[in-house]
Amino acid sequence: MNLEPKSIYKEYTDAVSLKSSIGNRGIYEQSRINERFYVGDQWYGAKCGNDRPLVRHNIIKRIGDYKMSQILSSPVSVKYSADGIPDTHKTSQKATNTKKQIANNPKFRFKDSVDCNEINTVTSALSDYRNVTARRVDFPYLCEKALRKAYVSGSAVIYTYWDGDINTGLYADGSDSTPIKGDINCEVLDIENVYFGDASLEDVQTQPFIIISSLQPVEAVKREAQLFGADEYELSLIGDGDENGKILVLTKLYKEYKINGEYTVKCLKTTEKAFIRKPYDTRLRMYPLALFSWDERSHRIYGESEITYLIPNQIAINRMITASVWASMTMGMPLMVVNGDTVADDITNDPGQIIKIFGSNEDVAGAVKYVTPPDFCDGINQNINGLIENTLEQSGANEAALGDALPNNAAAINALQNAAILPLALVKNRFYGFIGEVSRIWADFWITQYGERKIKIEDENGVWYMPFDTSRYKNLYLTVKVDVSTNSLSSNPQTLEILTELYEKGIINKRQFLKRIPDGTVPDIRGLLSELNEDGETEDDGI
Repeated sequence: MNLEPKSIYKEYTDAVSLKSSIGNRGIYEQSRINERFYVGDQWYGAKCGNDRPLVRHNIIKRIGDYKMSQILSSPVSVKYSADGIPDTHKTSQKATNTKKQIANNPKFRFKDSVDCNEINTVTSALSDYRNVTARRVDFPYLCEKALRKAYVSGSAVIYTYWDGDINTGLYADGSDSTPIKGDINCEVLDIENVYFGDASLEDVQTQPFIIISSLQPVEAVKREAQLFGADEYELSLIGDGDENGKILVLTKLYKEYKINGEYTVKCLKTTEKAFIRKPYDTRLRMYPLALFSWDERSHRIYGESEITYLIPNQIAINRMITASVWASMTMGMPLMVVNGDTVADDITNDPGQIIKIFGSNEDVAGAVKYVTPPDFCDGINQNINGLIENTLEQSGANEAALGDALPNNAAAINALQNAAILPLALVKNRFYGFIGEVSRIWADFWITQYGERKIKIEDENGVWYMPFDTSRYKNLYLTVKVDVSTNSLSSNPQTLEILTELYEKGIINKRQFLKRIPDGTVPDIRGLLSELNEDGETEDDGI
């Protein structure tokens, strides 16, 4: 593999040419058009002038917002486990008890040899730590942003990287004099700025290499190059950038294999002519990019946007509505023909205006006339409504799904809503797999980058810190299970009602009730559970 700046820049330009050839307009231009149609700038470039109102009825945004809200409405949880290690109810309960011991004993240490219980305890703790990390990097917002980009451009990427400037609040020694800095951070990348080495391979992890492009300030680029040992000549090769003082930076990731089949992910940063940072070992075992495609294409890693195929319908709807509005205006305010020889004053549209006319009665009768416009097609509004309804129906966003149907038959409406959501299950499953891939990447960072430190855990034991030594778990292969809760916003009242009934009948106790109520129903639920413990109530306490 040639790793010189010029060869990497050639790989980048080849990938740009490939993207520009995909579809009728190429990924770059199609994404720009889709973005304009999504936000409502739907008459751009139409050259229709400003003489008439250009109406828009944005069904694209309504369909997209509905589908994205459906995907994001169900809470998602992630559980880690280790391949080759039994994970049963009994081992899970034992790991829970061990976590409780660690939480209550800051000086707790595992045995010298790693056993199954330690691994199960660690994977359980990492599942909790994943939630802590998700809150720190604002993962729900990242998911929302990635989902929107995928809807518009076909695909989106969450890129996880090591940020050495993050203050962890932890220390490497007992005297609190050596702070531990550095942790993972995440960024949503536009698919237009991510280039895969082989676009016919649909899996990110099988790619021969990945290039990420970005425009960065020249001064910042040169400072980074100096930090990694660039001399004056190498800095001069970087150049002065464009008129805005920015320069194209290419970050290349690739896997370097050993004779025994093992591999590690390596990385470099370069401009067209000079290295910013020469190849270095990230120690990662996975490419730190997770890809989500709204709609997949066979033998192509770049996804497809639904907007691309909704645009013709959107244009037709806008044109017909505009024509209908313009026809109504010309019928209500038709053109006026004025005889200038007999009308002395200017005529306006003001009601009650007095018009001075000089001449005979015949002159008065012929002074002002209205031009009767041609009859407009009576079925135009029916055609408009039919096209809108058809487009929404074919997109899986009918009236019932959008909440527009009259609530005459709640059961029928509920059945229609469920039927409309079913085709969206394919997109949902891809999105949940995307969340799982991000979670696997995070675990890869924790095991390869953390070294020896404590990790923050928030669970039923409160907030506590567990000792974590990556050297003990470097050979672990963690798998991820993504659980999707059925407790969406619409089902929360029913869930609460059922739990209340179970509690009132004595089937469950206070703790069981509080543990299972929908998230957000009661603030500080963990505090309530802790107070129940302080009052002497246990898991087996009745009502």
